[in-house]
Amino acid sequence: MASRLKVYLAGPDVFLPDAVSIGRRKKELCAHYGFEGLYPFDNEISGDHLGTRVDLLIYRANVAKIHEADFGIFNLTPFRGSSADAGTVFELGMFAALAKPVFGYTSDADDLLSRVKQSGSVTRDPMGQWRDWMGMSVENFQNADNLMIEAVFLEQGHPIIRHATAADARFTDLMGFELCLREAAKDLLAHHPPGGMRIAR
Repeated sequence: MASRLKVYLAGPDVFLPDAVSIGRRKKELCAHYGFEGLYPFDNEISGDHLGTRVDLLIYRANVAKIHEADFGIFNLTPFRGSSADAGTVFELGMFAALAKPVFGYTSDADDLLSRVKQSGSVTRDPMGQWRDWMGMSVENFQNADNLMIEAVFLEQGHPIIRHATAADARFTDLMGFELCLREAAKDLLAHHPPGGMRIAR
């Protein structure tokens, strides 16, 4: 059987009460588009015989999955604040360092500045720079998130997909995820059909 390109499914989905079912739905969608989904929750570990810290075991397992993957899809929906989940952003950095293709989406269509404004007092200083309640400058590039996050996708020609959803469905609506899969299929499968040449590491 021809092997499929493997996609790492990054995001805060693993923290959801129904994380397992969400992971299953995502992997089914991956298969529909011709990919094999690697969901971090697959690596949930209770411990080992050496007594190694569980958080380190999870980290190592997820890093191994990142190296195994051909590309990644990143759920950048703001999580516990104005920006994407910190762990997801770390994983995005690994993909960038490994020069692997990445696709991203967010269920919040607002830009970063708009979200920071919603989270507290934001004002313009005499020079016209936006500053938050602590006096820190706030980016105003109309990006979905911090410029270093946005730029990874722009440099590859895959802008972050912004798909606004209802607040109570922001982590369960998979339209943004499916749009990423469509882009990945169009961009990757034409050049790397199943069973063909793998994406360069």
